[in-house]
Amino acid sequence: MAKKKILFISQEIMPYLPESEMAHIGRYLPQGIQEKGKEIRTFMPRYGCINERRNQLHEVIRLSGMNLIINDTDHPLIIKVASIQSARMQVYFIDNEDYFQRKHVITDEKGSFFPDNDERAIFFTRGVFETVKKLRWAPDLIYCQGWFTALVPLYLKKEYNEDPIFAHSKVVYSTYNDQFGGTLDQDFQKKVLSENITSEDVRILSEPTHTNVNKLAFDYSDGIIFNSSNVDPELKAYATQSGKPVTEYTTPEEYIENYATFFDQILESPAKK
Repeated sequence: MAKKKILFISQEIMPYLPESEMAHIGRYLPQGIQEKGKEIRTFMPRYGCINERRNQLHEVIRLSGMNLIINDTDHPLIIKVASIQSARMQVYFIDNEDYFQRKHVITDEKGSFFPDNDERAIFFTRGVFETVKKLRWAPDLIYCQGWFTALVPLYLKKEYNEDPIFAHSKVVYSTYNDQFGGTLDQDFQKKVLSENITSEDVRILSEPTHTNVNKLAFDYSDGIIFNSSNVDPELKAYATQSGKPVTEYTTPEEYIENYATFFDQILESPAKK
């Protein structure tokens, strides 16, 4: 039997960013799932604070060169890759000069939220899907973590659901206590729209708060994971009411085993589009 394929899409991964709850899972969960016999691919944004020389990033020319149109503007897609040798694991990076050359991740040096974080999230999400298409690598399951990846379930179920690469993919969204103050750009809802994504599909983004962005991800996911011990109670209630499979917070010593079991549960469940 062919190995199941798991696509990991992470907001943060060690050692490319400092250790955090999210970056730790972004680093060790893919390795653990690979060691359990699955085939994996892993993606994250190429934030400008990542030292390319020290981490030995290099551009993958055959995957780069596409332009993505966001808010009526062309943005070149650049793909880079690095290896974590001890884990026998490659990490692909989505890069673009407009969105990812700044030396900070989500906020500037003064702690102010980047005003174009909505477009950065759109570019990252679409960039991953387009790159995986070029790789001709059809994932059985997509695991995405952090609010920056919250559009992944929507794009899978509405924009790429008829693409042969993704037609049979399921998606698990993992939420954290990673709130941002205020909202994303008020035009976020409009920027997400396409021939396949209507305003009704993303009605909840009329108020693009952290809570609503996560709720959108829940709406289109096949399974939900709470990856912090203190997740917003409103989100926990919303997930429970959805009736979808949910996994509660798991300690660092146990999450690989528990999430592997949860992934198998989702893979074996009937497909829902």
